[in-house]
Amino acid sequence: MTSRLRIVALSLWTASAVTTTAQAQGAAGGATARESSLTEPVRTVDAVDLNRYVGEWFEVARFPNRFQSRCVSDVRASYTQRPDGRLEVINRCRTEDGSITEAHGAARVTDDPTFAKLKVRFAPAVLSFLPFVWGDYWILGLASDYSWATVGSPDRNYLWILARTPSLRAERFASALAAAQANGFDVERLTKTMHTGADTGDTR
Repeated sequence: MTSRLRIVALSLWTASAVTTTAQAQGAAGGATARESSLTEPVRTVDAVDLNRYVGEWFEVARFPNRFQSRCVSDVRASYTQRPDGRLEVINRCRTEDGSITEAHGAARVTDDPTFAKLKVRFAPAVLSFLPFVWGDYWILGLASDYSWATVGSPDRNYLWILARTPSLRAERFASALAAAQANGFDVERLTKTMHTGADTGDTR
């Protein structure tokens, strides 16, 4: 091998090694940042206006979970305020055979200063006195115009990205993800939700 070829080969090897090292350091940095956030408790947004939060929400992405295992597409939720201060919850999704299934439940606020922490149950009302029928619903991120929300649980086992439309523009989705990442959630676990209806996407 001539001297010139040796120099070119050495330069290419060095460039490849530097790139590989930089990529590894970047990945390690990201992992370290998430590990660091895992030592901190999950934080919600500072305040939620429930009058603006109620209404229809589409599921854009979620952590796979047991109780949504039958849902293959068109997942959405409807929240309505009740006279007793709680929220009526109706979750809908399309199953593998094409039918729409519904789950009816209720939600109650557990943090009056912020209204960002709720408990949700889908068990019959007669069982509502049992603590284990209530699941945590914490609002971790919320757009200023209430166009998207990041919802999760304090143990980081559950995560949903919700929106007023079936899809979100890239920058909005990135903001929703950032709220989860800042709280130590492994967003690589998220799966996108397919919507097959005639609803339009986020064009704002």
